[in-house]
This record gives sequence, structure tokens and C-alpha cells, in this order.
Amino acid sequence: MTPPHPASFAGALLYGALLAAAALFAAGALRRLERRLAARLDDVTALRFVAALARALVYLLAVVLFAQLVPALRAMGTALFAGVSLVSLVVGLAAQNTLANLVAGFALVLYRPLAVGDRLLVTTPAGPMEARVVEISLGHTRLVDDQGREVVMPNSILAGSTVVRLPTEPPAPPSA
Repeated sequence: MTPPHPASFAGALLYGALLAAAALFAAGALRRLERRLAARLDDVTALRFVAALARALVYLLAVVLFAQLVPALRAMGTALFAGVSLVSLVVGLAAQNTLANLVAGFALVLYRPLAVGDRLLVTTPAGPMEARVVEISLGHTRLVDDQGREVVMPNSILAGSTVVRLPTEPPAPPSA
């Protein structure tokens, strides 16, 4: 028995399901590899970034392969490329802050001006704050102060401000 042709509805569903299953399997394998590598590293910021990017590329590859396998989508894809520039302009304008955070996240991961565990002095809307970095993601950096208050700071603001790195241990209170 031959598999249905991708041009048929049944064939498109079959190939879509197979590609989705393959993408989910590959993303799961990448997640397991990330966990295994994270156990061996002190700073997992770059690893998490690369793993998230790799998973996104796996899903994107599955969508592109599906569009190339199904003849109706392949023909429609050519027409859609003409509209992509207009859509990308609109999305780019609408998502300026998000894209700024994403680019700043790339810079923070690539240049490593700070790392998870660093103590920082940052300026927040409530004023200056001493806090420890607990997570650096592509969009934001999470900080926690000594009282347990959490600040989620957009990476674009963090990358564009002056940050003072403090000693990792707070100074001991003076003894009487």
C-alpha cells in the first residue's frame, strides 16, 4: 500500500502529523540534552538561550518542510512572500519594545556583562535596589532582593542603564 499523496487532504494530514510528531520528538530530545548539560554547568544562561533557539528552529523547520511537501501550500507560499514584507513592517512597529528586549537579551547572553548569581545595584521605579540575578532570559532578567522581593526587569532597560556589580556576599553588619 502506498502512502497518500501530499496533494490530497488525507496525505496533507498524514504528512503534517508525521512532521509534528518528528518536531515534538526532536524538541523533547533537545530539552533532555539541555537538562543533562545544565547539570554540568555553573551558568546555564547561554545554554538555555541556545536550547530555546534550537527548539524554535526545529518547529520552524517542520513548518517549512510541510509547506514544501504540500503542493497547494508551495504555490501559495510564493504569493505569501510578497505580503511578508508588509506584515513584517507592521509587526516590527507593533513589537518595538519586545524586539528591543530580544536584541538586548542576545547582547546580555553574548557579551555576559552579568551572570546568574551576581549581586547588582539597579534603579527601579521604587528607587535604587540591591538584588541578586536569578534568571536571564531573552526578554527579561529576574532579580530578587534580600527581603525576597522580585523585580522583573526588561532587558532593554537593563542593557541601557548603568548597573553596579556588588560583591557576591552582602557586607556583615557592624558588631557593637
